[in-house]
Amino acid sequence: MSVVERPQRLILLLAALVAFGPLSIDMYLPSLPLIARELGASEPQVQMTIGVFLSGLCLGMLFYGPLSDRFGRRRLLLGGIALYILASLGCALADSAAQLLLWRLLQALGGAAASVLARTIVRDLFPLNDAARVLSLMHLVTMFAALVAPLLGGYLMQFAGWRAQFVLLLGFAGLCLLLVAWKIPETLPASARGASLKQAFLAYGMMARQPLALGYILCMGLGFAGMFAFITASPFVYIEYFGVSSLGYGLLFALNISGIMLITLLNSRLVGRLGAPRLLVWGSSLAALSGLLLLLAGVTGWGGLPLIVAAVVGFVGVTGMLGANCLACLLAAYPRQAGAAAGLAVACQFGLGTLCSALVGTLYDGSPLPMCLVMAGVGLGCRLVLGLTRRPA
Repeated sequence: MSVVERPQRLILLLAALVAFGPLSIDMYLPSLPLIARELGASEPQVQMTIGVFLSGLCLGMLFYGPLSDRFGRRRLLLGGIALYILASLGCALADSAAQLLLWRLLQALGGAAASVLARTIVRDLFPLNDAARVLSLMHLVTMFAALVAPLLGGYLMQFAGWRAQFVLLLGFAGLCLLLVAWKIPETLPASARGASLKQAFLAYGMMARQPLALGYILCMGLGFAGMFAFITASPFVYIEYFGVSSLGYGLLFALNISGIMLITLLNSRLVGRLGAPRLLVWGSSLAALSGLLLLLAGVTGWGGLPLIVAAVVGFVGVTGMLGANCLACLLAAYPRQAGAAAGLAVACQFGLGTLCSALVGTLYDGSPLPMCLVMAGVGLGCRLVLGLTRRPA
């Protein structure tokens, strides 16, 4: 029996591919000041490596999705990981901020293949509810990577320097490359591929005009954007406004990760029995309710820090459920354009996240209100746009 006939054996490997993004961003965050000093650069210059990586990730996803619908998944996935490995080596050897920016862009373009094609392969191998369950399990691994990566990066920086972090990423990607080459065959047969490259890219325009596609893409994207708004504003809100200690902030942040993992695990257990569409109604309703509670706390001050913490845990906790179920439903609705659908959905996630992060920063006035306003807006938006997915009877 082949691996494709037993796709459950691939879940851990596919999850590792999805983790390329959070590992590449979170692992070296503790090293940014040190990198700036050693490269003789300003901190804003080094901070730009995060924005450049996110931009490259979004751009790469938009290209790999349609390309995989036309030419298949395997060769693009192997090529993208190989580019990531080369770029990680370049990051480790960079001797200026300009070089690091260039290599980070290339690293993101390579990592985008792993991130989007792993999700697309899930659609190739699993039916709707099984795909939602698998995507939930993959999200659990991603959240664990996001939780562990800063700690691992900090230890590596302390004992081996910041360049060791990129060497570790290189080794991780190299192992993934070997396992992909060994374990993952081509999952999109030639008979299921698009007739032309132009047709593959035109799928973006087609989906942008379809309420069904927009509903799923915006629902998952707005939930993700709310989490980015929290990540941007929470250090100032928790530490500076409410006086939480650095240790206390870390514990509260970990509480959100725990909430994501718990609700995502629950989603993986329930989706087979209740179905992804019903769970999406529940998840988006919780996001909207949490947003309203944040709005109440931000405008009136009622409930203070405990209410904000509880509402944030509720909001951030459902992001994994929304992402897994929206993406599974979207890919099931557009099986012949699965690569383009996954690329557009995940790129919009990061794009909306970047916009909300910038919006919170622009509105920041020293109080929790900007964070609460933005999270309330996107939380209510999640519930509203899901209405676009209702098919006519």
